[in-house]
Amino acid sequence: MLLNPFASYKRITLAAAKKDYYELLGVARNASDDDLKKAYRKLALQHHPDRNPGDKQAEEKFKEISEAYSVLSDGQKRAQYDQFGHAAFGDGGAGGFSGGGFEDVFGDIFGEFFGGGQRRRQSRGDDLRYNLAVKFEEAVSGTEKKIKIPRHGHCETCRGNGAKPGTAPQTCPTCRGRGQVAFQQGFFSVSRTCNQCQGQGSIIKDPCTSCNGAGRVRSMHTLSVKIPAGVDTGSRLKLRGEGETGPVGGSPGDLYVVIQVESHPIFVRENLDILCDVPISFVQAALGAEIDVPTLDGKVKMKIPGGTQSGKVFRMKGRGVKDVQGYQQGDQHVRVTVETPTHLTAKQKELLKEFAAIGGEDVNPMSKGFFDKMKQLFD
Repeated sequence: MLLNPFASYKRITLAAAKKDYYELLGVARNASDDDLKKAYRKLALQHHPDRNPGDKQAEEKFKEISEAYSVLSDGQKRAQYDQFGHAAFGDGGAGGFSGGGFEDVFGDIFGEFFGGGQRRRQSRGDDLRYNLAVKFEEAVSGTEKKIKIPRHGHCETCRGNGAKPGTAPQTCPTCRGRGQVAFQQGFFSVSRTCNQCQGQGSIIKDPCTSCNGAGRVRSMHTLSVKIPAGVDTGSRLKLRGEGETGPVGGSPGDLYVVIQVESHPIFVRENLDILCDVPISFVQAALGAEIDVPTLDGKVKMKIPGGTQSGKVFRMKGRGVKDVQGYQQGDQHVRVTVETPTHLTAKQKELLKEFAAIGGEDVNPMSKGFFDKMKQLFD
């Protein structure tokens, strides 16, 4: 049987074309395992495809250094490589990435990308919302309210770690405290949440009887909320750290207090301005008068000039609401409504008829103008 002399030649040629594994990692041939691991971690972080999307050169470099580390981190493969070079692996390849050392270091790097690592993972608690109704005056001038909210807080029995007093959580044997486990999927090593510890990195063999191992208990919590002057419906106050406590010692979320301002019997608020309607008599409107007007600071005098028409709006500067920062203050707008007298006596009716006869159209300029326009429209 004749051997093909070109088969071995082809293999040696391909092997010679591959780069030296030690040079790829930038280490000496007598480098220790720690030196190899440090060198690979540094280069893998630099050339990882996730950090270089679309960069084919970086992707190829990452494959090369990963292949080099998969061989040199394995004692048996490294010895074969030191003696025979790339020819030790058939057609020059390393036969895929296997071996615990490669998966361990790649798992660490994967964790650095996505927030994993050796730390025990603690989840942040949920944010909470509380709708708080306040009176109109309280929203304008500010106040302080006590509220009660049901929420999860740290378990006092186990101090939030979920373990029975006298015991402690133990490192998860499956993920060794990482909260994630790595497995091979084709070319890459992929990490997923550990099923045994649910990503916590630790397990509790003797759970606290008060919280059943959760590290937190639900109860009513009372706290004081300062309502700044100038808030309005929809204003949102953030109380940092007053939300749900995170499970197993996690940091708490925040509490958002949403303001709902109750209506007022006299005032209507529009941004920083205050609106109100004030009734005046026919005589006051005709002759003029000085009337009492309600404001946020109490009653004040306001002059009504003679001949004021119903619906006239008067502006009282600086009588509105101050903004939350205290930099601006709105105005108060007073709209007067002329009341038509009712339940007139016979004498009053007689005097009004006499007034109408004496005055005629001269005392009703608006009516005269309106009827003149109507006449032109229909004639």
